[in-house]
Amino acid sequence: MYVTPEQIQAANKANVESLLAVANAQFSAFEKLANISANAVKSAFEDSIANARALMSAKDVQEFVSLQSAFAQPAIEKAIAYSKSVYEVATEANGELSKVAERRVAEWNENFVSLLDKVSKNSPAGSDVAVAAVKSMLAAGNAAYDNFTKVTKQATEIAEANVAAATETVRGLAKAKKAA
Repeated sequence: MYVTPEQIQAANKANVESLLAVANAQFSAFEKLANISANAVKSAFEDSIANARALMSAKDVQEFVSLQSAFAQPAIEKAIAYSKSVYEVATEANGELSKVAERRVAEWNENFVSLLDKVSKNSPAGSDVAVAAVKSMLAAGNAAYDNFTKVTKQATEIAEANVAAATETVRGLAKAKKAA
């Protein structure tokens, strides 16, 4: 049993495609984060100018203080929106990278099982037990990986729910503070 140049070429092609998929996912995430950050900076700059103009036109200390407290609510809302957008981009990028990893693991498992089948056909009598043991270990590893993936997805869903709850809590507190 020999490795052919075609097999090496196919393996290299699969590795390059995986690498390009990871790079594409990362570039897309960085691009989205850059846009989010640029928009946040632009918005903060514009708000600062508008707020400074409004504060400079205040007639007395009472109006100055009320203007400052009025500026807090929109700033909190924008900070929450920014954090949520960054979290969404990170979650999306994580999902894309997980898909790439899952594809590579599936391909690796398929190739390994194929290799085991070839080895078992060319191996001496009695080696079936060893091949079966390796396949059993591979199946157990795959089951553990699947369980880990499920637990990770559940943890991500819980984290997303907690972020949503925290966001609503902060919004509620900000609105209550504004009303008071």
